[in-house]
Amino acid sequence: MHKLFGSNFGLAVKLLFLSSFTALFTWMAYLAILKSEWAIAVVLIAIILSANYIYMSKKPVAGKFLLPGVVFLILFMIVPVIYTTYMSGFIYKAGNIITKQEAIHQILTNTGMQPDENNTTYDMVLGIVGTQYTAIFTDQTSHQVYLGQNGVAKPLTTGQYHLSADGIADSVPGFKPYSDAQLATADQQIADTKDSLGNNRYILAQDAQTAALFIQTLTYNAKTNSLLNPVDGTVYVDGGKGYFVNKVDSTQRILPGWRQPTWLSNYTSIFTNAKLRDPFIKVFLWTFAFAFITVIMMFGFGLILAIALDKKIRFRNFYRALLILPYAMPSFMSILIWAGMLNRDYGSVNTLLGHHIDWLGQVWLARAAVLIVNLWLGFPYFYLISTGAIQALPGDLEEAAAIDGASGPQIFWRIKLPLVLQILSPMLIASFAFNFNNFNLVYLLTRGGPTNVLGGETAGGTDLLITYAYKTAFATNDQNYGLASAISVVVFVIVGAISMWSLRRSKVLEDMR
Repeated sequence: MHKLFGSNFGLAVKLLFLSSFTALFTWMAYLAILKSEWAIAVVLIAIILSANYIYMSKKPVAGKFLLPGVVFLILFMIVPVIYTTYMSGFIYKAGNIITKQEAIHQILTNTGMQPDENNTTYDMVLGIVGTQYTAIFTDQTSHQVYLGQNGVAKPLTTGQYHLSADGIADSVPGFKPYSDAQLATADQQIADTKDSLGNNRYILAQDAQTAALFIQTLTYNAKTNSLLNPVDGTVYVDGGKGYFVNKVDSTQRILPGWRQPTWLSNYTSIFTNAKLRDPFIKVFLWTFAFAFITVIMMFGFGLILAIALDKKIRFRNFYRALLILPYAMPSFMSILIWAGMLNRDYGSVNTLLGHHIDWLGQVWLARAAVLIVNLWLGFPYFYLISTGAIQALPGDLEEAAAIDGASGPQIFWRIKLPLVLQILSPMLIASFAFNFNNFNLVYLLTRGGPTNVLGGETAGGTDLLITYAYKTAFATNDQNYGLASAISVVVFVIVGAISMWSLRRSKVLEDMR
């Protein structure tokens, strides 16, 4: 009886969690479909089907343990990488955010609509006639009344409408005005209110109670995929770069644009466009140097401390506690404190030295400051892992070497250090990859600067590839997300290639087999 109850209880708990998981991911997939995010919807549906099959079947036992990790791997690593790679193939920046259909709609309703020369305005009353959305417009100057339905504004004559005490037409036969509560939720209807008077003239709602007369200065021809200005006859064609441009003068373009597939042009521009290539190469060289130097510094300093404190000395535990304090403190707080300490005008470092050294305003001083601060943040970690590696070494190796006549330095350089490097090589490689993308340190300490903006520089002296990509996406007027995505993919490939090469050279992968 107890076994039966336990079995049923476990099954009920499993069904409860599985049902909750399925409901949550189904809802997420539904939202993705509504947003036309088909790739995300397919991934979520695949996860739902896999989870239900694996946990309701008795066969894939290993899959029951692997699935959660695989799901997180897909959602938080594989999908973002695929999506970033996909977006790197588009002209995707400020002015080119939306789809082409959305851009055409905005051009026709915003860019291509100009107020008439008299700035004609109307009092407007919204409501329904039967089930038909209806607007009643009263010209504030001529007091002509129009009935707006199905995108057409028809003029009414006296007797076809009722005037309020203020002289505003507020009703027609069968008309039921919107209440205040209905108006409060009719934002989309109000925004879409556009009724034609003919001859490219339209009455557009401005808010819940007023409208204005606009002239349609652009019309779209779907067959020729072009825009026409009926006033002066100017034709705008698809320029192939996410904009409609003047057929005669391609430098004249109409905003907004749209996301335009560009395939590999973002990647080729990184290496062929001098304005992008030169700062990219400079940033890449500094990024590689920063990651390499900082790992060597942190590992060397941590190893020296580990060796020093491996001996039985007085207050050893107290020293060890002091050494891990920088590691225990939140890194962003430490970085901001260092930024204040290195401030040229009121920083404590300059106060102690009695000088006004611009630590963060000169390129090489700023780079040195970044390396020093990163050393402060990282050496406790390397001290801890070096201590563990040294203590894991067999003690008889040192004794045997000493018996064979090896000196202390020889034992360290030829026995201890190679073994420690072999043990710690995966951590060193991981630390190199981390520092290659150490966004927080650089952005909080120097924001990638110093940058000679007046000289036309786009990348600062301490910018890493990751901060350069961030600035490209968010800190410029263009906000070039497509180019930033391409830079991010290049960083991913570089870090992945270097990491795989290092792992193969260190034979870690072979040892894991």
